[in-house]
Amino acid sequence: MTATSLGPSPARRDMLARRIRLLVAATIAYNVIEAIVAITAGTLASSTALVGFGLDSVIEVSSAAAVAWQFSARDHALREARERTTLRIIAVSFFALAAYVGIDAVRALAGTGEADRSIPGIVIAALSLAIMPFLSAAQRRTGRELGSASAVADSKQTLLCTYLSGVLLVGLILNATLGWSWADPVAALVIAAIAVKEGRDAWQGKGCCAPTAHPAVDACDCGPGCACCS
Repeated sequence: MTATSLGPSPARRDMLARRIRLLVAATIAYNVIEAIVAITAGTLASSTALVGFGLDSVIEVSSAAAVAWQFSARDHALREARERTTLRIIAVSFFALAAYVGIDAVRALAGTGEADRSIPGIVIAALSLAIMPFLSAAQRRTGRELGSASAVADSKQTLLCTYLSGVLLVGLILNATLGWSWADPVAALVIAAIAVKEGRDAWQGKGCCAPTAHPAVDACDCGPGCACCS
């Protein structure tokens, strides 16, 4: 009986690893710009949601840098060995974001200050809403084919930025057009809740599974909560 080889060949794995490095570099470059604009605009407007969005960009840079460190190794076995550490870094980043934004949002709702409208914030949120889905989808496809949970987790960090952009955009527009200052901290609390969920998934290693050689199991060996085959 001829053995069936599942999963990418060594040459294909190397190509996928190079693609992930390029996608990670693009993610880092964009998020550095996003963080500077969002944090500056958020500070000027006293916007908890906008500052939280900017901090998410900082965390996303650290997450992408962790994946870049993992895939800087040329040896496939070494990259796999770095996988768990990378996932832990991504998870802790999510939890740190949730804690900061959640506390600040509660303080804002308690009446410690109202957010002003921010046109630069609206612009960067709309731009991110247009760009981030493409970066996330490309990295997720590549990570799943490679069987890398950390690459898929980082793509979910990028996808989270898409969700946050939408939530932030709604909050900023409501505040700017209707004067609903409470929409800003409410948007921030939604951001914090999403961050907690994604942090938990990353800590548990959910998101993708390595290919398996057992034909009786799904091609990507998905377990409970694994989105690899979805």
